[in-house]
Amino acid sequence: MNFRLRTSAETAEILKNLQSSTKLTPNILSRLAVSLSLKITEEPSIELADTSGLEFNRNTLTGEFDYVYKALVTQYMKREVQDEEFFPTLFNAHLERGVKLLENEYRHAGNSDGFYHNLLKI
Repeated sequence: MNFRLRTSAETAEILKNLQSSTKLTPNILSRLAVSLSLKITEEPSIELADTSGLEFNRNTLTGEFDYVYKALVTQYMKREVQDEEFFPTLFNAHLERGVKLLENEYRHAGNSDGFYHNLLKI
């Protein structure tokens, strides 16, 4: 079982930029990103050629809510998801897509206060 996840360099850069703007840590931003991605009906691309970004431990990203995240991904996929497929493959696919959505939310808001406000409405 793999308990480590590596992001793309692009995702790492976006997370660092969002961290400096919002003062939220990359693991919290990653959780928000996965949540945003799960709202989209189309499945995210699982292909990840670049893994030169940040490295996360599974517990850092999902923590005490690991079963909740797995249940959400399983429900999203509408089929049984094995643990090896859930993390890092599917979780990372949602993270990669969700980070771009999160970045767009921040750009649209213009500042961290607007960003927080918009996220609460979602």
